[in-house]
Amino acid sequence: MGRELAQAGRYLTQSLRLMVGVPDYGSYLAHHQATHPDRAPMSYEEFFRERQAARYSARVGKCC
Repeated sequence: MGRELAQAGRYLTQSLRLMVGVPDYGSYLAHHQATHPDRAPMSYEEFFRERQAARYSARVGKCC
C-alpha cells in the first residue's frame, strides 16, 4: 500500500506542476537519454529558461 501511495503522490506532483507550467526536468532527462544518448542534456537552468521561452514566446504579438 505504501508503494501505491508514493506512486500516487508522484503522479499528483507531476500533474500539479504541469497545471501551473513548471516543466518536468526528470522526464526531459529520461527522454533525452533514450533518444539522444550521444548529446549532453541541458542543465536544469538551461532547460527551465528554454521551456519558459517556448511557453511565453508563442503569445508575442497577440492581444490576449
